[in-house]
Amino acid sequence: MADFDMIALIEATKRGSALDDRAVAGFVQSYMAGRVSEAQAAAWLMAVCLKGLDDGAASALTAAMAACGETLDLSDLAHTADKHSTGGVGDKVTLVACPLAVAAGCTVAKMSGRGLGHTGGTIDKLEAIPGFRTDLSAKEFRQQAARVGLVVASQSHELSPADRRLYALRHETATVDSLPLIAASVMSKKLAAGASSIVLDVKWGRGAFMGSADEAARLASLMCHIGASQGRAMGAAVTPMNQPLGFAVGHVLEVREAVETLRGDGPSDLEALSLELSAKMVHLSGAAESWEAARGAVGEALTSGRALTKLAEMVRSQGGDARVLDDPSRLPRAPLVDVLRSPTDGRISAVDALGIAQAVACLGGSRKGREAIDHRVGVRLLRKCGDPVEPGEPILELHAPSTELLEHAKTIAGRAMRVGDAAGPPKAEFEIRWVS
Repeated sequence: MADFDMIALIEATKRGSALDDRAVAGFVQSYMAGRVSEAQAAAWLMAVCLKGLDDGAASALTAAMAACGETLDLSDLAHTADKHSTGGVGDKVTLVACPLAVAAGCTVAKMSGRGLGHTGGTIDKLEAIPGFRTDLSAKEFRQQAARVGLVVASQSHELSPADRRLYALRHETATVDSLPLIAASVMSKKLAAGASSIVLDVKWGRGAFMGSADEAARLASLMCHIGASQGRAMGAAVTPMNQPLGFAVGHVLEVREAVETLRGDGPSDLEALSLELSAKMVHLSGAAESWEAARGAVGEALTSGRALTKLAEMVRSQGGDARVLDDPSRLPRAPLVDVLRSPTDGRISAVDALGIAQAVACLGGSRKGREAIDHRVGVRLLRKCGDPVEPGEPILELHAPSTELLEHAKTIAGRAMRVGDAAGPPKAEFEIRWVS
């Protein structure tokens, strides 16, 4: 944009004035073309962080970010749906919900990320399956979507390159926690990925990036507005992440638990959330005419085993050893397994998701600099909040690569698992709150 004035945009933003959509789009275009300096971009990001953006400006920013790189055209595929989680601990929902949705009539062509901070990444989990390829070409990605109906691959650097540059700058300028900038980052990649419907899982609590349910709901509502403004059918679930989802935290352990869930033997919270999200994908994509029909379809996909069959088809198509789904002993195993025992009787009063994630990181289960992830390690909860326990009863299982790391992780996990009075509150239902 030849008439774009970056100084004027910074001035207007820091005053909290309404911004012209064309000026916001002009920022993205000019920044990517090298006509806006890093200092100017940093100043604008800080102004946004302090003053915010209205919904229209946030939508304009997102659309411009999505348009600046490659966009996938999935218009020739039926009932396309995408799903995104803002990240949590033990969040293996993609491995359950996406096969459920596809077995119930959706097409899911999904690009996923690696672990970020204490949260695990879907790509890291899939790479725990021997031979599984996540680095598909655009041609391979589309061909598998058309043939199998389900493909999950690592994010292309060509999708929303503006987000990659701005995200790095946000880290350097302490502007990561701005709601409109978070929303634009997430939704620019989702819009560029081409699905006609998008379902979001926005988590809050100790193991999430959003601290409160209200904050998560505001982010969910903004992302739904952005998607709807660009013609996408949108739905967002706001879900708790104070304790890990399911029992398993760690890549191989989470793959095992996802398979158990698709066999009907998984944790109740993981199954409930996966059924809700997959039903929303089926409904929004048009593969079912009503919410009730969508719930029935994904329920049947679970009980019949068709969803597990679809996951196996995806694994084989991407070069993975699908035999691990029938025989989990083929998955890599940590050399040491030990348990943490309850020091007293009572009820589990807290399972701090962040603390459990830190224990897994201590074992080598998350990325540290250039070090490779150890997919074998992790933690498996044997009890969760509200469960009664006896003295000496095993409450947590650790899968470790060495005695030294095992003992260190056991100390961290011991602080995360707290035992309270036996008369404390019983186990609570997993709460899912929908925002649109």
